Amino acid sequence: MSVKVMIVDDHSLVREGLKQLLEFDGSIEVIAEASDGMECINVLDRVTPDVLLLDINMPNMNGMDVLADLKKKKSDMKILILTVHNEVEYLVKAMDFGADGYVLKDSGSAELKEAIFKVNSGEKFVESSLIPAMNSRLINRDIDKEKIESLTKREIEILKQIAGGRFNKEIADSLNITERTVKNHISNLFKKIDVNDRTQAAVFAIRNNLVNLY
Repeated sequence: MSVKVMIVDDHSLVREGLKQLLEFDGSIEVIAEASDGMECINVLDRVTPDVLLLDINMPNMNGMDVLADLKKKKSDMKILILTVHNEVEYLVKAMDFGADGYVLKDSGSAELKEAIFKVNSGEKFVESSLIPAMNSRLINRDIDKEKIESLTKREIEILKQIAGGRFNKEIADSLNITERTVKNHISNLFKKIDVNDRTQAAVFAIRNNLVNLY
């Protein structure tokens, strides 16, 4: 029996090409398509694919928001991210949100089909070229977690404001403390998270989802 797939991508040529590619040998059937996240959610009220092939960058509602929405609804459908984003942060975030697999758009057809079959059978699948970076990021995330746990509540508060681009005086005013106290807190938190400047501190905060930029 063929695997039923729905393709969600905002480029019609990509959808048409994927449909022809996937249906070529009869092992996969494309039963639905959508051009953005909102349309995807609406179409899923009418059809139930085995695997949802989901792009990240789309108008109206992006792929991450679709993923979060479906997992919140406790959907049993398998979700395979198909994207141009080879940055490990996107991969880790997608897997954290509950994606079953992650494949790049420049992968070969054999790898894409393997990903579909594997996630459909209950396995996780990550594009082979991304696995080393993912493993390295997960190790670093454990180290970051220990650093975050060493911060006081006030230091975390100040770190978030640094990531938001606020200056010491603005931080002091918002927390009703002196600039000197803010400087002391910043000096302490820089040591604890092992950074040298505000830019590195902001990157640390964004990387660890202390602030959300997307």
